[in-house]
Amino acid sequence: MDFGEFRDYCLSKKGVIDDYPFDGTHAWMKVMGKLFAISNLDPVEFKGEPMPSFYFINLKCEPEKAIELREQFDFIQPGYHMNKKHWNTVYTENAEDAFLKNLIDRSYNLVVNKLTKKQRLELDKL
Repeated sequence: MDFGEFRDYCLSKKGVIDDYPFDGTHAWMKVMGKLFAISNLDPVEFKGEPMPSFYFINLKCEPEKAIELREQFDFIQPGYHMNKKHWNTVYTENAEDAFLKNLIDRSYNLVVNKLTKKQRLELDKL
């Protein structure tokens, strides 16, 4: 999954907008104004090595599941510049599209489930 596919997948979800608050270097994906995914637009390093062909995605996750995923996959790390209890950073180079979509869905659903009743009603109308 390249960045365009990531962006399109997120935007296909109900109530999602993208935002670029840091001079266009990172894309923030929000549902009803609440952040559920962040991705870089510039090349990154992974374990000290430059990786120009891929990007990372910060995704929200249940604390227990976040630890489990980090233990299972070396391309999933504690959330970079995020609350490491609730966020993971996924380096996309070695992650399959279906797996990434599942993680994106999980993050989106966690945020939607925390919305107020009023916000969920608004989301349902979209």
